Amino acid sequence: MTADQPPALAGYTVAVTAARRRDELGALLERRGARVVYAPAIRLVPLDDDTELQLATTVCLERSPDLTIATTGIGFRGWLEAADGWGLGDDLRKRLGDSRLLARGPKARGAIRAAGLTEEWSPASESMSEVLDHLLVQDLEGLRIVVQLHGEPLPDFIEALEAAGAEVVGVPVYRWERPDDTTPLDRLLDQVTAGGVDAVTFTSAPAVASMLAQAQDRGAEQQLLEAFCRDVVPVCVGPVTAAVLERRGVPTVQPDRPRLGNLVRAVVEHVPRRCGKRLQVRGHRLDVRRHAVVVDGEVVALASGPMAVLSSLAAQPGRVVSRRELLSSLPGAGSDEHAVEMAVTRLRAALGDPSIIQTIVKRGYRLAFDPI
Repeated sequence: MTADQPPALAGYTVAVTAARRRDELGALLERRGARVVYAPAIRLVPLDDDTELQLATTVCLERSPDLTIATTGIGFRGWLEAADGWGLGDDLRKRLGDSRLLARGPKARGAIRAAGLTEEWSPASESMSEVLDHLLVQDLEGLRIVVQLHGEPLPDFIEALEAAGAEVVGVPVYRWERPDDTTPLDRLLDQVTAGGVDAVTFTSAPAVASMLAQAQDRGAEQQLLEAFCRDVVPVCVGPVTAAVLERRGVPTVQPDRPRLGNLVRAVVEHVPRRCGKRLQVRGHRLDVRRHAVVVDGEVVALASGPMAVLSSLAAQPGRVVSRRELLSSLPGAGSDEHAVEMAVTRLRAALGDPSIIQTIVKRGYRLAFDPI
C-alpha cells in the first residue's frame, strides 16, 4: 500500500454480527484497514440436538415428497449429515432422489450432486422469486413440496405455494436463536446508537431480527433504526437479509451477489462515501474518518480528544467553532476549557502542520478551509 493509497477502510469501524464465518469476514475487513467489532447476534442450534430438524426429516420419510427445493449448499449437506447421524441418511437420500429436485443456486446444485442425486432445474438468478415463478405456472394441487430452509423461514414463499394447493414441509436446517451471552450485542447497540461505528454487516435475516429484538427489549429499537437511517451503514449480504430492515423504512446497502467477498467490497464502496469527510485545508488533502484522518495519503491515528475536535471542525469547515462547542464534543472533559486547548495542541502536532487549525482570538478555532 503506497502513501497515496491508504487502506480503504483505515480509520473506520465495522461491526460483524455473523455467528458462522465471522472470523473469515472479519479478516477480510481488517485486511482493508477496518477496526472490526465482533458481536454475534445469533447462535446456531447444533444439528444433532435439533429436535425440529429430526421431526421434519421423519415427516419426509413417512411420505415421500413430490418435489424438493434445496436453498443452500451448506444447508442441504448439513441436513444429510444430520440424517446420517440419526441412521436415517440412506432412507432420506432415496426419498429425495425419488422426488423432483430443484436447486436455488450453484452451491445447492453442487451439494445435490455430491449426494449422488440430480437436480431437475436451477434458476440463473439464484433467486427464490424465480423459483416461485417457475413453480406457480405448474399445477401444484395436492403436491407435497419439501423446502430446505437455512435460517430464514420464507413465509411469503411457502404461503404462495400453499395458496396454489400444495402441501409444504419446511425443513429448518441450522436454526438460529439469540446468543446465550448478549453482552457483546448490547455493547454494539450502545455503539451504534451513539454513532461509534460506521457500518454493521449482516449475513442472515435472523441476525437482523435478533438485533432488533434485543434493541426492543432495551427500549432502544427506534434509536437503532434512526442511527441506521442517519450515519451508520447497514450492509446486508442479500435481499432476504435486507428485507427485515427495508420493511421498517431503513435503506440498506447490498452487494450485487450474495458472497462474503462482495459484501466486503460493498462496505469498501459505501462506507467512505457515507461516513468520510474529504476537505482541502491549507494546501493539504484531509480525509476525516471515524478514528483517524488521512493527511495527503498518510493515515494518522488520533486519540479520542483530538479526533473529537477534528470531527467537530470538519463538520463545519471554515466556520469558527467556539471552545464551549468543542468542549461539549470532548469525551469526559467536564467544564474545563483547558481540555480543548490541550486537544487542539495534540491535534496540530499529529497533523504535522499547525496552520491547518487556526486560532480565532476570543472566539474559538476553525479549519483553514480551502473551498474548491
